[in-house]
Amino acid sequence: MVDPLGSGDAVARGSIDEVARLGMPSPSVRRGAKRCIDVVVAAAALLALSPLIAITALAILMTDGRPILFRQRRPGRGGAPFTIVKFRTMRAPRPGEAWYRTDDERVTRLGRLLRTTSLDELPELWNVLRGEMSLVGPRPLLMEYLAVYTPAQARRHDVKPGITGWAIIHGRNDLSFADRLALDTWYVDHWSLRLDARILLATVGQVLRRSGATPAQDVDRLGFPLPPSGQRPDERDEP
Repeated sequence: MVDPLGSGDAVARGSIDEVARLGMPSPSVRRGAKRCIDVVVAAAALLALSPLIAITALAILMTDGRPILFRQRRPGRGGAPFTIVKFRTMRAPRPGEAWYRTDDERVTRLGRLLRTTSLDELPELWNVLRGEMSLVGPRPLLMEYLAVYTPAQARRHDVKPGITGWAIIHGRNDLSFADRLALDTWYVDHWSLRLDARILLATVGQVLRRSGATPAQDVDRLGFPLPPSGQRPDERDEP
């Protein structure tokens, strides 16, 4: 099991976190500040990165054709579904290829580059502007997983999902299903603007180093539950 605190004495660190929260603004004020930061940063990033977004979209169109974007229903805050938007990185399964177990074979050459550089996530800034996601929060997994969460694990949906999160900087695509959910609920219990800033800074370093970024995940090895046999999603992106 991953230690959510990374290292050191969990009890002592937890006590420090409690002390740090004394005298902080009310939760509603902090949530409002988080939303303001989300809007400002997402809008600025979309504007600044618009040439890169346009070049990426053109590259997908020229090499892999349409659709350029991947859309899929994912659970948001409270489990309410929303449509996540990413750059498409995979082709559809060929005859005999099973959904969910052929991700690595179906990722395109360009898709591998987009995934290892995290460029496929850029369209999610639009989800942030729409208020469906936050810059930081638990990653939005599949709708089908809602039925297998324990009550404790389901608390990951007490906050908006994020483009990056506590679990992402502590293992990213190499975390087991149980470890990822444990890290997500730890974030829900300890989130603060300072913690979000720490996660964002760590994410920038992670992206620049391409740390933990893999074209596909081994869902069986990592213990991700699969939807019922025969279910056909629009496209498999990440578990």
